[in-house]
Amino acid sequence: MAKVKWAEGIEYVSGLLTKRPKAGSMHSDHCSALLATHRVAATENPVCTRLYMVGPYKRSTPLSNKELDARARFSAVAAAVKARKEDLNNITQDQLNFAAQKDTAGGKKTMKAYLWYICGQAYDQAHQG
Repeated sequence: MAKVKWAEGIEYVSGLLTKRPKAGSMHSDHCSALLATHRVAATENPVCTRLYMVGPYKRSTPLSNKELDARARFSAVAAAVKARKEDLNNITQDQLNFAAQKDTAGGKKTMKAYLWYICGQAYDQAHQG
């Protein structure tokens, strides 16, 4: 097994080290990515970092209606959040409502989370049946 010696000052490396090619790009089916994992565990083995070659992902089943609905909801809510953030008529009232609910139990802690919650509720109410 190969060993990796990190340079001075680098404690560990974790995550995707090379980027995957975009779907549909030239030779995207033949490319792989390099993935590093680092585990923190109370063991005597000092080798805690592993490197993997991750090949292309091929889905084996078609998208279900539930997945298509979730994707449609995500796209619609994302567009609504973007529009609401830029709408000057709602900004002041949204900021006041956000500040009022922020410190309550179950309140959203960021403005972005609050807007996603509000727009998500509006989408769900409009598409209830």
